[in-house]
Amino acid sequence: MAKSKRLLVLIKPKDPDDPLAGNHPLGTPKEFAEAVALFNTAPDGSVTSRLGTAVLHGPGYTVEYASGQDMVNQAMVSVYEAESAWPVLSRLCKTLGWKMQDTESGQIFG
Repeated sequence: MAKSKRLLVLIKPKDPDDPLAGNHPLGTPKEFAEAVALFNTAPDGSVTSRLGTAVLHGPGYTVEYASGQDMVNQAMVSVYEAESAWPVLSRLCKTLGWKMQDTESGQIFG
């Protein structure tokens, strides 16, 4: 049976109780990479630039974000091994005050 990939977006809501309040940036590309590095998420050592997109690898997931911008406003997370990814992503969101939004349902959690 093929594993399905789940797509999520990392965001930092201005008001977690009001989804219409908008989002804060997640930091500069350097700040973002340093923040997720604390959760075993980093480049794999190869050149990972795809037209201004940086790719980081974590346990059971990858994170893509626009590296050519001044601020990272959101990042795309591709979860391919949920058992490994969820504990790390949950801890990351709780620690950093970020949330995850499911791209299919729009549900925000974390």
